[in-house]
Amino acid sequence: MSDAGTGRGVRAAFGRWRAGRPFWGGLLLALGGAEILLTEKASLKVVMHIGMQGLAGYLLPALMLLCGLLTLFSPAQRLFYSIVGVLSSLGTWVTSNLGGFFIGLLLGLVGSCLAFGWLPDQEPRGVRRQRRREARAAKAVRV
Repeated sequence: MSDAGTGRGVRAAFGRWRAGRPFWGGLLLALGGAEILLTEKASLKVVMHIGMQGLAGYLLPALMLLCGLLTLFSPAQRLFYSIVGVLSSLGTWVTSNLGGFFIGLLLGLVGSCLAFGWLPDQEPRGVRRQRRREARAAKAVRV
């Protein structure tokens, strides 16, 4: 078996796995939580706001990271995880350096919204692909 064939098989398997879950929503939510956790470790010259109790500054981004990972690996519960993710993202505005200097906050909000809006039973957009094929065929005939 060649390496190229193995690579295509792994890529196709990952594509099938990714298609069965809200991949981009979970990934963005997890990245938002990770970014906020990393800004918590910034030096005191960079930190703008330490937080109300200190623990909440670490708890909410960790919850965001956990919700993002759970969304990826348990997509059946995506609605609950996305609601908890958006609430914890909004909570980081107060507790964690203005939501990781807005970057983590925005990543968490967008990721939660994408996970909430993902539909598992939606058919692939075959009509759009078919139109593209027909347009390419028509263009090839003209040339």
